[in-house]
Amino acid sequence: MARLFGTDGVRGLANRDVTVELALDLGSAAAHVLGSRSMPGHRPKAVVGRDPRASGEFLSAAVSAGLAASGVDVVDLGVVPTPALAYLVSAMHADLGVMVSASHNAMPDNGIKFFARGGLKLDDSVEDEIEAVLGNGWERPIGADVGRMRVDTGIAAEQYVEHLTASIGTTPDHRPLEGLRIAVDAANGAASQVGPDALRAAGADVVVINASPDGRNINEKAGSTHPEQLQAVVVAAEADFGVAFDGDADRCLAVDHGGVLVDGDQILGILAKALKDEGRLPGETLVVTVMSNLGLLLAMRDAGVRTVQTGVGDRYVLEEMRAHGYGLGGEQSGHIILAEHATTGDGVLTALHLAARIKATGKRLADLATEIPRLPQTLVNVKGVDKARTDSDEDLRIAVENAESLLGETGRVLLRPSGTEPVVRVMVEAATQTQAEGVAETLAAVVRERLSL
Repeated sequence: MARLFGTDGVRGLANRDVTVELALDLGSAAAHVLGSRSMPGHRPKAVVGRDPRASGEFLSAAVSAGLAASGVDVVDLGVVPTPALAYLVSAMHADLGVMVSASHNAMPDNGIKFFARGGLKLDDSVEDEIEAVLGNGWERPIGADVGRMRVDTGIAAEQYVEHLTASIGTTPDHRPLEGLRIAVDAANGAASQVGPDALRAAGADVVVINASPDGRNINEKAGSTHPEQLQAVVVAAEADFGVAFDGDADRCLAVDHGGVLVDGDQILGILAKALKDEGRLPGETLVVTVMSNLGLLLAMRDAGVRTVQTGVGDRYVLEEMRAHGYGLGGEQSGHIILAEHATTGDGVLTALHLAARIKATGKRLADLATEIPRLPQTLVNVKGVDKARTDSDEDLRIAVENAESLLGETGRVLLRPSGTEPVVRVMVEAATQTQAEGVAETLAAVVRERLSL
């Protein structure tokens, strides 16, 4: 039987894969696994949030009911970003948190992910514990022992915004982003209110698009997965730059004044240099994934910043950061973790710190981004092959070594078997797009020949 939890909680088509019954059972199971770890004699407390998609209304109600029926007090935060939920688990001294969101996925999908005390994502082993007891019968509490449910009136979201703006030194007498004009694409998602609010509170003049969620339009041709509209608006509004969030605002991509996209790798490089200049980059190390552009790795080497690479997925980046005390890490997709201020990727926090760096240097985003060049990258998916032999075929290994020798320091080859399909992904970076495409097609041909089924 396939594992219920994926790389980022439980996710699927709402009301078919992710149902009310499943949400109810997950709430109950999480209460018994995570709630049981609270202090003896202490009533467990959970905070529950969601993004604006319509199915989140009934799914968050169901998971809250499962928690309360198992003796957990529940605070319903309503619509909040995922990183806000993570922060508020800690700030509100909750024993666990539940976020109902499918992040950047299309509106028909939804998901449920849990946070432990302190706002930390669960380890695989804890998710396995929850899955193991899913649907078990319990002796349910009665009378005064049942959980209580209350709805937050918006105070928690205000507390989150204050936390974000304080991270760049905002006070009533100091608004560090004054003079900047920033365009924001909120993806009709969870940061439609708090994203612009935070930037305005820090002093920015904010132009907002896609901040009218109606339950159906989340991520629809908007946000970090569709930045085209933002690119046009930045230019038309003569903004200094723009930022795009995804549905639950744990991602942030940027657009410079000329409408050129600045991806997560470039933002990471800009922030890493900022923290190093300030003496606030632990270990002078940046944590990235194996799919981060080689241009970032070379730029960090030249800046005296060490890079550590992990598997693809922000949870693996975070695990590496927590294990060694590193302060900054993330992905090309815009998941960026600033560990001094957050326990997970936070798009609004990233936007604030990027803006602060722009203001502090007096440079345009375009100029800062050119310091983190992106080498041309080509990805070829080779289908219908025996991916299990990717690392063991001798002729393929020799072909990869020859390609790496040809590319030299300004190129890289990466072969990754798909986790779910008979597919091998061939990724090549090179000094020119033509060279990247040529080497990728050559290696793809070797993969087809050597690993054919």
